[in-house]
Amino acid sequence: MAPGLAGTLGAIPLYLAVRPFGWPAVAAAALVLTLIGVWAAGVVERQLAVKDPQIVCIDEVAGVFVTWTAAPMTWTGLVAGVVLFRLFDQFKPWPARVAERRLGGGLGVMGDDVIAGLWGVAVLLVLRRLIGMDGWP
Repeated sequence: MAPGLAGTLGAIPLYLAVRPFGWPAVAAAALVLTLIGVWAAGVVERQLAVKDPQIVCIDEVAGVFVTWTAAPMTWTGLVAGVVLFRLFDQFKPWPARVAERRLGGGLGVMGDDVIAGLWGVAVLLVLRRLIGMDGWP
């Protein structure tokens, strides 16, 4: 749990740098982080001969960025994104757990976190519709 939380919190400075450019920039960053993460996590996994090594944290960074694509560009949105992503990353609702178990290499390392991020997006979009908060994308 600690490496995952550290990776998630470590993403905040990059998010704060990208956030002024709007949700498309956050989405672009999520995509770039995911693509780099698939490659890098695969390399580390092969070199260490360990499935989903805990020293890899780019999966959490990419996953929380996915969630932030639907968050308001506010401190509340930042915190909501972190909380929702960590919740879904811990519980791994379908198909996140399936992706974690069945996909190999970097795709397996990154897949469950990106899916957890998508669950965070779904909840934020529902909240956006129900609450109608200003600042939601």
